[in-house]
Amino acid sequence: MNFCSQCGATLNLTIPDGDTLPRHVCIQCETIHYQNPKIITGTIPEWDNKILLCQRAIEPRHGLWTLPAGFMENNETSLQGAIRESQEEANAQISNPSLFCVFSIPHISQVYMLYRGTLINGYASPGNESLKVELFDENSIPWDSIAFPVITEALKLYFKNTGSSGSITHSGDIIRHEGKLIINYY
Repeated sequence: MNFCSQCGATLNLTIPDGDTLPRHVCIQCETIHYQNPKIITGTIPEWDNKILLCQRAIEPRHGLWTLPAGFMENNETSLQGAIRESQEEANAQISNPSLFCVFSIPHISQVYMLYRGTLINGYASPGNESLKVELFDENSIPWDSIAFPVITEALKLYFKNTGSSGSITHSGDIIRHEGKLIINYY
């Protein structure tokens, strides 16, 4: 950030009084501009022992596969965002959603929240951000073409827990250490 969104003056990167981290602070109006992690929310749509994946029509990772998910918007809950993203990316309606997993990814300042739910009538079609959508069982998932490591981890957890009631919620961290991703569950 270079300029204050409140008054347009220049910002300094400094540690404000009473804080412990550097923040962008306006030299004129003294507004502190906090930058916080982004929340990504989405669904694991289930139908007939398969799950729905979307092939990305946008960057990053154009052409690779992912779950219907995206950035949470202001003034919506994480569940509302997950349902909205499913509609936008796959024209998918989800019933009986329950929180399945939460992953913190500090090296990219993101938190993923994925809900497991039933794909109503098994219907989906590509939205503006998807080249195509498809239902996959565990053996047919294009594992080498999954867009993001967090999606791979969520899918592994999902198939490990297939048959459970859906009430189990998983949480963990995906941390980059010495060029490798380390996954810690808790």
